[in-house]
Amino acid sequence: MRDLIVVGTLLTMDEERTVWNDGGILVRNGAISAIDHRSTLLAQHPNSEVIGGQGNLITPGFVNAHQHLTGDRLVRSCIPDDIPADKAIFEWSVPLHVAHTGDDDELSATLSLLEAVGNGITTTIEAGTVAHPERVAAAFEKVGVRGTVGTWGWDRGEGAFADDTDEILMRQQSIVETWPAGGLVEGWVTLVGHDLASDRLFVESAELARSAGTSLTFHMSPSTSDGPSFVQRTGKRPINHLADLGVLGRETLIAHAVHLDEYELDLLIETQTAVAYCPWAYLRLGQGVSQSGRHLDFFKRSGRLALGCDTENAGDAIDALRVGALTAGLAKDMACDPTVFGAHEALELLTIRGAEAVGMADRIGSLEVGKAADLVVHDFGKLNSVPRSIDPALQLLWTGDGRAVKDVMVNGVLVIQDSTSNRLDYEDLAYRASLAQERLLQEAGLAASPRWPVR
Repeated sequence: MRDLIVVGTLLTMDEERTVWNDGGILVRNGAISAIDHRSTLLAQHPNSEVIGGQGNLITPGFVNAHQHLTGDRLVRSCIPDDIPADKAIFEWSVPLHVAHTGDDDELSATLSLLEAVGNGITTTIEAGTVAHPERVAAAFEKVGVRGTVGTWGWDRGEGAFADDTDEILMRQQSIVETWPAGGLVEGWVTLVGHDLASDRLFVESAELARSAGTSLTFHMSPSTSDGPSFVQRTGKRPINHLADLGVLGRETLIAHAVHLDEYELDLLIETQTAVAYCPWAYLRLGQGVSQSGRHLDFFKRSGRLALGCDTENAGDAIDALRVGALTAGLAKDMACDPTVFGAHEALELLTIRGAEAVGMADRIGSLEVGKAADLVVHDFGKLNSVPRSIDPALQLLWTGDGRAVKDVMVNGVLVIQDSTSNRLDYEDLAYRASLAQERLLQEAGLAASPRWPVR
């Protein structure tokens, strides 16, 4: 593999948060081999291929810590936004999942991951609602990005994908064996969570994740319903009960955790359990994050926090910078204090702190020698970036979004060049997606029609 030098303003996100105004990164054999001034690296390696330039900003690839890759993508932004969240999930999303074939799962995941990497997301933590994990893993490989894959897991109650505890554990075992920890695509133990898992399923899933050297992730408390449900069944709130079962810990990533009491927050911090925060979803679904969310407190107390985009009928857009800006804005406004959180903290959550929360900071999350060459070239030569700010972090977060992404590298391989995938045909994917949407809505028995008349 030929050496490559990436040049521009570097936001390294290293321990000192070093910024190189005219820097360069030498990429060799998939990893970052050297970081120095642009002129120094070009002089030392004159035959290397060069990408980037003085008008570009280079960042680590972003981490999306919670993303549903199947089910919603092929009916993106079709589910009405004026219905209760449980109706959106159980009367729309779940029937759509049931109607999905393996081809649908792969097409859906391919579209989602292509959008994500086109917006600078190089690592995606899949949320576990996948019926055909081998097809989703194939999508990761086709798009050329890093991430995790899981499969459906719940054993309490009725409904699609609910199953016997032993069968679910067997499927989770297969996932972690098929895609071992440390690969570009890793198998994670994934449960639906909420109050849809038995104590045994929670406990043995956590044990499986630890023994396999991987992680466990599940949904908990995005709305107010999980708390009373757990109290009725166990006499304790969800996080209290999971702590007593030994489910919490550094290997566990909980999605959401919006409605927590003080003791639950303490337990997450004490056990170093990570949280994936998806603020667009809570706003879209009206789940009360602006009134009840404790994520700023969690962050300020050194909680292991990452950001997620969630699903295409909740967060809708898979754009990390959009999520980061909302996170910063909500934190400032909920505290009535602009000093508590800002662009720099949000970018940490999208990079190094997000990587740490998902257990991958040894490989990704910062531009440092020895780490994987997962990086993004943002074009700061466009009108909305003129003149250049004296603080590129402020400009990137508050004026940026995925449209500024020019080139993306994952594990040293360019997968986005000049804002386009060099591996897949967009037109073919769009055609297939439009056919799939019509069929899936019909098979799921859903009448998707716009509120306003169309002539």
